[in-house]
Amino acid sequence: MKLHSDNTQQYQTVTGYDAGGVEINAQRFDFSLIVMPEVPPRPWEVARFEDLAATHFEQIGADNPDVVVLGTGERQRFVHPRLTTSLSDKRIGVECMDSHAACRTYNILMGEGRKVTLALIIDGAHRA
Repeated sequence: MKLHSDNTQQYQTVTGYDAGGVEINAQRFDFSLIVMPEVPPRPWEVARFEDLAATHFEQIGADNPDVVVLGTGERQRFVHPRLTTSLSDKRIGVECMDSHAACRTYNILMGEGRKVTLALIIDGAHRA
């Protein structure tokens, strides 16, 4: 599904999403990744929601976002608070939602000029 019609190279914008991957500025990614407005997307070593560990959130916290939008796949799932302690200690909010909603929310927050990070889990089982 296409989410954004404009292609901007200034900011990392989600331009499409399906169960097998995501498009950032019309470039396809079929693996979990971290997306921030002004930094090229980078791989995130999380193959499945069940693989999440505190170190994954520490990695995100190093970028000091205001809020993290966690895309948990085809359905909304909530991460245990003990995994996000490193973020809550820095007063960084974490919002969990299904990946489609996470992509839309990231685009909205980015468009508002917020310092947002999209942490998107692309489940390896959906890859071709």
